[in-house]
Amino acid sequence: MPVQYVDGRVHTNGLENFWSLLKRGISGTYVSVEPFHLFRYLDEQTFRYNNRKDLNDGQRFAMAMTQVAGKRPDLRGTHRQERIAAPRNDRDAGSGNPF
Repeated sequence: MPVQYVDGRVHTNGLENFWSLLKRGISGTYVSVEPFHLFRYLDEQTFRYNNRKDLNDGQRFAMAMTQVAGKRPDLRGTHRQERIAAPRNDRDAGSGNPF
């Protein structure tokens, strides 16, 4: 089976460009990516890549807002809840220091 690198406007350079931008975005912008959020980062980068031409930043922002208007984020389980420790003994009870 012959190898095909170009099919009309679709070619391997476009994919390599996308992965390059994704890797640069993760290591430069986000710094740390949790595996369970990876699909969200991919969605954002895909949106940016697909709308990189023919739009300025304001138009791109307006388009993004039309896609999220009226939707509520479900953030349950996405953040760690900080817990304040109870005083360990009587000496710590009146100090105001929870640790």
